[in-house]
Amino acid sequence: MAILGGKAIVAQSGGPTAVINSSAAGVIQTCLENPKVFTAVYGGLNGILGVLKEELFDLGAEAPAEIDRLRRTPSAALGSCRHKLKDLQTDRTDYERILEVFKAHDIRYFFYIGGNDSMDTAAKLGQLAGQIDYDMIAMGVPKTIDNDLACTDHCPGYGSVAKYNSTAVMEAGRDTDALYTHDTCTIHEVMGRNAGWIAAATGLARRRSEDAPHIILLPEVPLVIHKFVDDVKACLTEFNRCFVACGEGVKTPDGNYLADAGGNFAKDSFGHTQLGGAADAVRAIIESRVGIKARTNRAGTAQRVAMHFASKTDVDEAYMAGAAAVQAAMKSISGKMVTLERLNDGGKYACTTGLADLEEVANGEKKLPAEFIDSNGTGVTDAFRQYALPLIAGEAPVEIGPDHLPIYTRLARKPVPKKTGTEYDVR
Repeated sequence: MAILGGKAIVAQSGGPTAVINSSAAGVIQTCLENPKVFTAVYGGLNGILGVLKEELFDLGAEAPAEIDRLRRTPSAALGSCRHKLKDLQTDRTDYERILEVFKAHDIRYFFYIGGNDSMDTAAKLGQLAGQIDYDMIAMGVPKTIDNDLACTDHCPGYGSVAKYNSTAVMEAGRDTDALYTHDTCTIHEVMGRNAGWIAAATGLARRRSEDAPHIILLPEVPLVIHKFVDDVKACLTEFNRCFVACGEGVKTPDGNYLADAGGNFAKDSFGHTQLGGAADAVRAIIESRVGIKARTNRAGTAQRVAMHFASKTDVDEAYMAGAAAVQAAMKSISGKMVTLERLNDGGKYACTTGLADLEEVANGEKKLPAEFIDSNGTGVTDAFRQYALPLIAGEAPVEIGPDHLPIYTRLARKPVPKKTGTEYDVR
């Protein structure tokens, strides 16, 4: 089969991470290394929004050194978005507009870096292209700090957020240790809507029983208030202090989010509840029912873009995933997401890539398995440690400027002239 020739476009979607740009670098550099296949490489400004608005820029016009520096730059340098396309079965307008833009620019390769919803977008776009006989290859590159994508052993972005939060808990735990006569309890809230992978990672900080975190609250384990209060009291008896790591998506036994007292949380464009505030709810429980002072810490967006303490394993695998997407596309493979596959290399950690159907990833969600949660439901097992420790391995040094701060790339984003002749109203 002849290799399809034409332009490629890469776009980023969803919450930025420390390594999503490394995946982009893997896509861009591999495309640029194969000019006989990819006649140009474009970026979509702010994800699929940029495609809809025909706001494209020429990545081939960027300085090669700046493209390479993407591997050591956090956040989404191409611009990201949280934009939900209309349902393909009820309204094809968005998808037809995207293909209109692709046709106008002879874009034959679409690489979308993101999570479940991004994989769904890429899958449906590929389906419609096939229906109208437009030759196009759509490939997904995994991205999510939540580590909840189906079909892959782990996700680019998770290793770095795990390393950041486990270290933050280790350090804040020492603060609580030093001041337990005044600040007796600390609640450290981390991201994670429905899956407790990030919260579980804080358990890596607990090398000894007295180390933080003493209690981990996971979305997979409903919080029963009287049991939680008993656990806090037992911790105080043993250690005179208590450090709680709390996933933002912790739920009550009735399935409601702990922080959603009035059911008034805002929704994003995908219909997902905008969380935050679980730590405050936990603090209120502790202060009212245990009678001790508690304070809260929130890592917020800093946890997902902490390039200064990123995992080298994570950075390297993110790049590998991006490059693998292009290599698969050059074999005329479409409708797939690159997966990370763990190998057993004589007892040492090793990783390679595989492929999964975009539809299967889009419709799946990977929760923290029961064998990774201890018998009390508030800690992690050795099996989890064996799973997670290799993912946080190694340091990924960033370039430091004369002002002693990191140098991160900022792309020039040279605009590509519009060709459709129409403006599109994005709703």
